[in-house]
Amino acid sequence: MTIPEILAAILPYQVKHVLLTGGEPLMQRPTPDLARALKAAAYSVTIETHGEVSVETISTVARVIMDIKTPSSGMCRGEFEKNFKFLKESDEVKFVIASEEDYSWARDLVRSGRIPTREILFSPAVPAKDQPGKFPGVQPRWIAERILEDKLPVRMQLQLHKLLWGANVHGV
Repeated sequence: MTIPEILAAILPYQVKHVLLTGGEPLMQRPTPDLARALKAAAYSVTIETHGEVSVETISTVARVIMDIKTPSSGMCRGEFEKNFKFLKESDEVKFVIASEEDYSWARDLVRSGRIPTREILFSPAVPAKDQPGKFPGVQPRWIAERILEDKLPVRMQLQLHKLLWGANVHGV
């Protein structure tokens, strides 16, 4: 779809906020232009990104939710650190925690003070029952206890879609 087609398609919904997500939106070249067009049309815009692609072009027109990949994801390359300088206090950083190693890694990054946002979320990745051994996973209670024990300035976020519909719902 073209940007004008997207704007026309969302108009009937009478929403005030648009979230650009799914895969990695910043891998699509028109995303910064779409974010600017949405803002010009009086929408508030949020972009959810893994942070491995620069957010510089969109950080002034959108709220950024950076989903930093932890070691057990196999996608933790460290490029997200270059984006810290473009994040605003009102942006958000999220870690999906799937192992004790992930927790320690994320905890140490939070404690380093390098994350400039006010909102930092830890989300437990519960082990998939039908995919044993894919990754260890952690239970929500375990991560909540670690956060309290370590007195981390983070919020815990449950993956609500998985609680409601299960881990293998497609299209959610």
